[in-house]
Amino acid sequence: MKQESIAGSCLCGSVRFEIKPPFSLFKYCHCSRCQKTTGTGHAANIFLPTGQFAWLSGESLIRHFDLPGAKRFAVNFCTQCGTRVPHQVTGTENMLVPAGTLDGDPEMLPDGSIFWASKAPWFVETPAIPKFDEYGK
Repeated sequence: MKQESIAGSCLCGSVRFEIKPPFSLFKYCHCSRCQKTTGTGHAANIFLPTGQFAWLSGESLIRHFDLPGAKRFAVNFCTQCGTRVPHQVTGTENMLVPAGTLDGDPEMLPDGSIFWASKAPWFVETPAIPKFDEYGK
């Protein structure tokens, strides 16, 4: 049964939001900008129309950063814990939601990787490395 809405939050719980399916896209982005803002090899981003998004609390705690010279790159983050949180994509009617901030299952899998040519040289696709349920050796 499809969920009517999915809650999301930052690490400290101060910023809370809700999204409503269906979602437009779910992409892994490997661009160098996403690598910098996540500290990882890629960002996992869900896109949806702004009308399917609502802030529940903590909106006043959010800081917004537009990368100078970039057409669409920006980040929002919680000023209490630093977690990246959703933001409206500049010049569009779409929200970008970092998938890791969802408190529930979006019931959708990523449908592709973008900016693959920019992937970090050390990035290894997960099927190629060992898995552990806790800290591994």
